[in-house]
Amino acid sequence: MGIFTRFADIVNSNINSLLDKAEDPEKLIRLIVQEMEDTLVEVRTASARTIADKKEITRRLSFLDNDVQEWEKKAELAITKGREDLAKGALLERNKAESAKADLQTEFDKVESELSRLTTEVGQLQDKLNDARARQKALLMRHKTTSSRLKVKRSLYENSGDKAVDKFERFERKLEDLESEVESYDVTGNRSLADEINELENEEAIDQQLAELKKRVTGSSQSSDSTKKGEK
Repeated sequence: MGIFTRFADIVNSNINSLLDKAEDPEKLIRLIVQEMEDTLVEVRTASARTIADKKEITRRLSFLDNDVQEWEKKAELAITKGREDLAKGALLERNKAESAKADLQTEFDKVESELSRLTTEVGQLQDKLNDARARQKALLMRHKTTSSRLKVKRSLYENSGDKAVDKFERFERKLEDLESEVESYDVTGNRSLADEINELENEEAIDQQLAELKKRVTGSSQSSDSTKKGEK
């Protein structure tokens, strides 16, 4: 019986264990709920048929019970009338009715037992379904949260190790370049008054030294020309 096999699998299943093994928990929880709902519909349909069968068997049992009583009365009447042959025939029919009633009672007991078991299992499945529905939102939210955490972990892992060191070193070099640029402004700009005066003094000293040098060179040249003229 396919319905009851699948039904038992669902009732006995551990939803948390299934979720842990699933590649897509969201899809799995929806499938579990859908499977439970579909199975409940099928089982309740089967239950309705079984209940109808039980009612039919009950009517037949009542009919056979009346039949047994009627043949019993007919046998008694035949005896009072001195017709033992008729009484034997009535008893024979009564026995047939009792045998049919016994067989039908056995069938009734089986149907009633099956219906009782089915009712219990339907209650178990309904409890599982109610629990799954109540937990569905929480389970889906937990899965989304876990997925988000996993993305963060993967991002941290992918940006760790050598890649992180390379990025740090590049940033450090960039920072050094910026610091050097700042220092260059400190060297070429923002000169103090003392610096400018010192520069003027240095320029004046150079000018004096240059003038003295020219004077010596000129004097030396004139002296040399005078000497050459005297010798002639």
